[in-house]
Amino acid sequence: GDIGAGVATWMARRHSGRMIGLHLNYLPGSYAPARTSELNHEDLEFLDSVADWYAKNGAYGHLQSTRPLTLSYGLSDSPAGLATWIAEKFHEWSDPSTPISLDVMLANVMIYWLTNSISSSMRVYLESSSTPLKLETGEMISVPTAFARFPFEISRPPRSWVERGYNLARWTDMPRGGHFAALEAPQLLADDIQAFFLNRD
Repeated sequence: GDIGAGVATWMARRHSGRMIGLHLNYLPGSYAPARTSELNHEDLEFLDSVADWYAKNGAYGHLQSTRPLTLSYGLSDSPAGLATWIAEKFHEWSDPSTPISLDVMLANVMIYWLTNSISSSMRVYLESSSTPLKLETGEMISVPTAFARFPFEISRPPRSWVERGYNLARWTDMPRGGHFAALEAPQLLADDIQAFFLNRD
C-alpha cells in the first residue's frame, strides 16, 4: 500500500517484461491516467472526493513534501511529538472495526525513534513530487494488475478510474480494513495476493 503502490507501479512501468503481476491495495497519489475519453460520473465523484480529502487532511503530505527537514527536526527531538504525528494517522486512517493495537502502534513509533529515521522516511515525499505518475496518451501499465479496495482506505477509486491506466485482471472489494491493510486485515490481503498470483498463467 501507499508508497509501495508507487514503487511497484514504477517497476511495472519501467520493467514490465520482468514482472508477472502487480497487486495493489492503494493507488499512487500522483497517478493520472491519460484523458483519452470523457470522465464518467464515478470518476468525477472520486476526483472530487480526493480534492476534498486533501483540503481537509492533506497538510501532513504538503509539509512532508515541502519542508521535510523542518518537521523532522521537531519530531526527532520529541518522542511525544513523534508519537502524536504517527498515532494520528493510525487513528484517522484505520477502519474502526480493525483498530491498530497500542502495542503495534508503539512498536512502530519506537522503530522511528530508536533509529532516528523519521527524517529519511519523509524524504520520499519531496523526492517523488518531482516524478509524478502521469501516463502519456496511449500509455498503460501493461503488467496484469489486481486491485484490493478496502472500505476505509483514504482513497477509494472506482474500477473505471483504475482501468484507465492499469491492465486490470482482478478486482476485490474488501469487507473491512483501511489504509493500513497489512496490519488491519492481514489474512484478507494475503489471501487476495495469493489468489491472484496462483492463478497467473
